[in-house]
Amino acid sequence: MLKQLTAALALVAAPLAAQDFSEGSEARSWNLYAEVPATFEATVVDLVCEFTGDCPADCGAGKRQLGLVRTADDVLVLPMKNSQPAFTGAAVELQPFCNQTITVDGLMIDDPELGANNVYLVQTIVPPGGGDKIKANQWTKKWAAEHPEAKGKGPWFRRDPSIAAIIEEEGYLGLGPAFDKEWIAENF
Repeated sequence: MLKQLTAALALVAAPLAAQDFSEGSEARSWNLYAEVPATFEATVVDLVCEFTGDCPADCGAGKRQLGLVRTADDVLVLPMKNSQPAFTGAAVELQPFCNQTITVDGLMIDDPELGANNVYLVQTIVPPGGGDKIKANQWTKKWAAEHPEAKGKGPWFRRDPSIAAIIEEEGYLGLGPAFDKEWIAENF
């Protein structure tokens, strides 16, 4: 009898333990190791709040990393990237939905050998209550609006004032401008 009960519980638990969030996903592959398309409903949360209890109403007003608590299994997923080629993060995309339940579509990376556990790359967001999908590609647009003095050609990070200030102080290699000058002379 115990054997039958254990077998029955295993059958019920198996689908819960191995949920597949790829069904219905329209995520584009980035050809990353261990990537799997995944779409799911989740609540946008402030990670500092989740871990410490310090919970401002606006999820830190864009100054904190955000997470997704998946509705299906109450698992915390870490959205580390948006859909843009630059690895710029997903907080800008998720901030408008602080403490709201949305549906996301993107790529999940979950591989113990990499040390990756529920790492997510958000490509699209469906707002609460449905509606049109929103592409998760706002980071560089927001950056440009916040840094009008940095207009120009080329990648944003070559024009970012805070990055330029760090390079001026610490050099490209982080060892000081004098070291950079010596290294460049020896290697180029």
